[in-house]
Amino acid sequence: MEGADYAREQLHFPGLRLLLRVDRQQRQGGVTVLDETRYFACSLDPGEVTAAGLLALVRGHWSVENSLHFVKDRWWDEDRHYLSRPGLAERFALLTNAALAVLRVTTPDGQPLRAHADQLGRRPEEAIQLLTAEESS
Repeated sequence: MEGADYAREQLHFPGLRLLLRVDRQQRQGGVTVLDETRYFACSLDPGEVTAAGLLALVRGHWSVENSLHFVKDRWWDEDRHYLSRPGLAERFALLTNAALAVLRVTTPDGQPLRAHADQLGRRPEEAIQLLTAEESS
């Protein structure tokens, strides 16, 4: 039994058709400083996808992870917020998503997102102005 078949049937992953292993090695000055393996499971037909296509999907996954989830968790410590009132966690997530969207659209080219966020945090009147400014035609 192949790995995907085993995982689908024995581990109860309905729809699973493909397992993927990605090995990553990072080198600096000819010395390996990072060596890791990650596994992915998907429902794509193995006969209709190429290795290059799978790699593009994996890279796309990590671009979302690094540009959204990492920022929200590392900067705003979102994973440690314990909101138990019904609906409050969803509203909080909407607010952080909106704040991140505003940062992405208003950060000047060449300036890191974090630097812009810190700048607006020190000058809340500038942040309010960005949020309330009317769009120019």
